[in-house]
Amino acid sequence: MTGVNMLNHMLMKGIMGLTIAFASATTFAASIEGYWKSIEERTGEQLSIVEIRKGNDGRFHGKIVYRYPTRGIALTNCTKCAAPNTNKPLLGLEILSGFREDPNKADAYIDGRVLEATSGRVYKGKAVVTGDGKRLRMRGYMGVSALGRTVVWLRTDSANP
Repeated sequence: MTGVNMLNHMLMKGIMGLTIAFASATTFAASIEGYWKSIEERTGEQLSIVEIRKGNDGRFHGKIVYRYPTRGIALTNCTKCAAPNTNKPLLGLEILSGFREDPNKADAYIDGRVLEATSGRVYKGKAVVTGDGKRLRMRGYMGVSALGRTVVWLRTDSANP
């Protein structure tokens, strides 16, 4: 290999390496999968840890895997939930279902359902994982998204605090 050919070969390898590195960096998306700590937004009290996983249907589902001890009367079962969740224990209860990745927005998830265990109501849901991947903005709403509420969950490493 001559000096010019060797230089061209090294230059091409460098360009390909930079292209692959740039493509990897720009396509990284923070996943919704993992463990998330739910917080009562008015009091700051830790409520539960929710595990979100991708199901066999290709959509994301979340269930309560840990409940923090609470002051006062603790809700242990979904007493106000409609069938098939009526009186099911909160621990293990699927409270998120059907979320899919938004094809138009990185780190965003749409078309989900959110079960609010305290009221038994089921809301439409969407979520966004922040750029650093440590916060999940979960929005539940009826009808249009403007008529809803957003809560922020914090990523945690495991099902146990």
